[in-house]
Amino acid sequence: MMNEQSEASETIEKESAERTDEIRNKKYYENPLGVQPLGKLLLTFSVPAIITGLISSIYNIVDQIFIGQGVGYLGNAATTVAFPVMTILLAFGTLIGSGASAYAAIRLGERKKKSAERALNNALCLTVIVGVILMVAGLIFLRPILLLFGATESVMPYAVDYVTVILIGSPFYLVSISMANLVRTDGNPRLSMWGMLIGAILNTILNPIYIFVLDMGVRGSAIATITSQILSAVILVTYFLRPSKNRPDHMRIKKEYLRLNFRLVKNFLQLGISSAITQSVACIMQIVMNNSLIYYGDRSPITGDVALGAMGIVMKIAMILGSFGIGIGIGAQPILGYNRGAQKFDRIKKTYTMAVSFASALVVAGWLICQIFPEQIIHIFGNESPQFSEFAVECLRIYLFGIFCAGFQIVSTSYFQATGQPLKASILSSLRQLTLLIPLILILPLFMGLDGILYSAPIADISSAVIVACFIIPEMKKLKRKIQEGESIRQR
Repeated sequence: MMNEQSEASETIEKESAERTDEIRNKKYYENPLGVQPLGKLLLTFSVPAIITGLISSIYNIVDQIFIGQGVGYLGNAATTVAFPVMTILLAFGTLIGSGASAYAAIRLGERKKKSAERALNNALCLTVIVGVILMVAGLIFLRPILLLFGATESVMPYAVDYVTVILIGSPFYLVSISMANLVRTDGNPRLSMWGMLIGAILNTILNPIYIFVLDMGVRGSAIATITSQILSAVILVTYFLRPSKNRPDHMRIKKEYLRLNFRLVKNFLQLGISSAITQSVACIMQIVMNNSLIYYGDRSPITGDVALGAMGIVMKIAMILGSFGIGIGIGAQPILGYNRGAQKFDRIKKTYTMAVSFASALVVAGWLICQIFPEQIIHIFGNESPQFSEFAVECLRIYLFGIFCAGFQIVSTSYFQATGQPLKASILSSLRQLTLLIPLILILPLFMGLDGILYSAPIADISSAVIVACFIIPEMKKLKRKIQEGESIRQR
């Protein structure tokens, strides 16, 4: 009898312990991404991502403003030539960071923390390796690269000074990009924002000191930029080195996970490929555009250097408008990825709808400001000559006329990436620039001259939005069916 009671007591204790473990595990995995109100979550993750994107754009804008005021339009033209270099670096950083982030979010949703942590460590290791390779290759082939990117004889000295410094700091730039993505997935989007914000403030302080006080010209602006990026990288890496007592699901950098696992790397690079394609295509587009501006600009009263400098300003403004869509898309990714792993289809659909609405509203607001106050915006970057200002205003109005579609297009592409559909994401990422914009830049100027370059963008923007809609509408219908099936099962 006593043995039976003892056995019964042991059984009860065992069951109680198991229930306790279940409760603990439930609490452990009660990730806010799967339970908190979606509006609050989207704001929590998107606002810092938007600010981060704006700050990233401001890096270039600040450089452009101070260089324009201190060096002139040739300095601005040099930064335009350098822009594809920055885009290439951004492409690799985004490929690794965005892919690892999407992979980690899905694994956290599946309650597989170790897999998510391995993705973090492999991403850091790969980012450093790629950053060093790009730095060495870029410095070796610097002048041929700049010639390919549209540098003229008068612009080349400025471009060499600027890009040399940028390439030296490229490993830190890539680390800051990749770790910023993973910090958001780890549930700390504010840190990502603050890391970039501190860097941007430092860049704004150092730029006038190096350019005006120390008279270092464009080289000084580049030094200010990489100094800020180094600081951002240190802040973000430090976050993953520290343990968290209150968050057992906090991912950390661990020595045993830093060795590259090629199967894992392949898996998360597939998820990040759409973002990388977007940036890579942007680089190709920029090269084609720079050379077209020089060619057709020199065959007009504008001249190629003026056209190059003016379009550089407009492209930076386009980055600011695009950062609203990109920021919300990035902010939505952890939510979409986690709930995809948890198979919470209703939350996926609601998140996408909210994200598209918010992104479109912000982009349209920025678009209206550009259409109503173009002169005032352009004069911020200097008023060196009436010819330059007049063409820059024309660029701003025409080239950005169709950008109101950007919010919808960017968020929709992010949706496919976050939900583990890299092929669709890749197709849509390359659609606007590779399939539409680049051919239009090459074809329209044959009939319209320099104006053809300006009109190519709104045609590409509006056309790509229509095509994206053809992809996303069936996807939303599929989600609706899955939601209905889930409700039917629960009712049984």
